[in-house]
Amino acid sequence: MKLPELKIAHMRPKLPILQGGMGVRVSLSNLASAVSNAGGIGIISGTGISADELKSHIRKAREKTKGAGYIGVNVLYAMTDFAETMKAAMEEKVDFIISGAGISRDMYNWGKQSNTPVVSIVSSAKLAKMSQRLGAAAVVVEGTEAGGHLGTDRPLFDVLPEVVKAVDIPVIAAGGIIDGKDVRRAIEAGASGVQMGTRFVASEECDAPLSFKEKYLKSKDTVLIDSVVGLKGRAVPNNFTEKISNQQRLKIDKCVSCLKKCSHRFCIYDSLLKSVGGDSEEGLIFSGARVGEIKDILPVEKILNNIQKEYYQAQTV
Repeated sequence: MKLPELKIAHMRPKLPILQGGMGVRVSLSNLASAVSNAGGIGIISGTGISADELKSHIRKAREKTKGAGYIGVNVLYAMTDFAETMKAAMEEKVDFIISGAGISRDMYNWGKQSNTPVVSIVSSAKLAKMSQRLGAAAVVVEGTEAGGHLGTDRPLFDVLPEVVKAVDIPVIAAGGIIDGKDVRRAIEAGASGVQMGTRFVASEECDAPLSFKEKYLKSKDTVLIDSVVGLKGRAVPNNFTEKISNQQRLKIDKCVSCLKKCSHRFCIYDSLLKSVGGDSEEGLIFSGARVGEIKDILPVEKILNNIQKEYYQAQTV
C-alpha cells in the first residue's frame, strides 16, 4: 500500500506528514526546513517569539529549503499576540497557517484576504464542521494522546472516524503517532495524512537543546497537568510537574500578559523558556503520550525513511 498524496490547497508534499508546531522555541526554522526538505510539511511555532523573530525564522526556513517544499506557521488563539503573529506570518507569504487553542472567525477572513490557507486544530466533529463552514482548508484532529494542551479526553482513533464523516476537507490525524504503523492505521481510518510532534523533537535538527531531547529519551511515561489556560496539558514528569501537581501557586517574577485567559497559578511562558534554556527539571516539557517508546535521536530524513518502511511493512488492521 503506497503512501497517499496529501492535497491541502496548493500543497502537494511528497509525504502526507506534517511536523507539529511546538513552542516555545522547539520547532523553529531548523526543524521545519529539515522536515520540508525530507518531503513532509514543516511548521514553525509562532508561540512566545516576537513578530520580527518569526519573520526571520520564516526567511531562514525559505533559504534552507531553497524556496521549495512547504512551510507553515502555528499560532495559538489563546495568545494575546494572536492577530499580530498571524499577520506577520502572512506578510512573509507562508504556505499556510495552522491554529489551535480556540477558533476565530477573523483568522479565516484574514486568510482569505491574503490568500493564505488556514488549518484548524480540533478535537471533535462539531468543531471540525464549524471550521469547514468558516473556511478551513483542512483540520487536524487531536486525540488525548497528543502533547501540550488537550481539547479532549478521548483517544484519537475514537474521534477520528467521527471527524472524517463530518467534513469534506482533508483530515489530519494527530496524537500518539510515532511510526509508520500508526500512519497506516490513520490512513485506513480515513485520514488524509498525519501530524507528528514528539517523534520530531527527538531529531538532530530539532531547535530545542540536547538536554530537552535527552529528557524525552529518559522518560518512560507522561503526566497530565492543570494548565493556567484552563485545559489539561500532557508533559514529561520532572521537578516542575511535581511542584504544580498539588495546585500549589508558584511565584511569578514578571507577568508579560501573554495569554488572553490565565489563572496565574504559575507562569507557563517562563516554565517553557526554562526547559528550552537547558533546565530540563525546573522547566515545563510538553510531550505526547508515547514518548517512552522513543529510544534514539535521529536525523529527520532517517525518521521519515523509517516511517515509510514501517508503513509498507505494516499489516492491514
